[in-house]
Amino acid sequence: MPWIKPKKQNKAVETIQFNVQTLQEKGVFCGPPVKRSIRWQEGDNTLEADVFVRPISYFVAVADAQILNFGGDATAQRIAASIVNEANKPVFTPGDITGEADPERGPFSASLTRALLVAIGEVSNLEKKKNRSVN
Repeated sequence: MPWIKPKKQNKAVETIQFNVQTLQEKGVFCGPPVKRSIRWQEGDNTLEADVFVRPISYFVAVADAQILNFGGDATAQRIAASIVNEANKPVFTPGDITGEADPERGPFSASLTRALLVAIGEVSNLEKKKNRSVN
């Protein structure tokens, strides 16, 4: 009968000692930012840049919680929390992205915003695949 779904197989659950060493052995720490090449169109120009993307981690979770508690632009906050330099330090503030930091300069273009979100998504999906057994 096609409307009856088969039962999900229960995966074995591993009980571990909860400490830094064991967590490190299990690969639950996010590690350094991941270098990604992005490309986007601005008018007649195609631009390309290397960016460093912070895997979804404590820092991004804190940024997400701040949006829930204090309001703000969730997309700008996600980009600001995720796009970092080689030393894992944020490159932009949410205001840089929305244009609020410099109204004369304005916000990021839609094309650049999409390119950054694609890079963030790629790195996030890599982390999910790496830590699939955690969920």
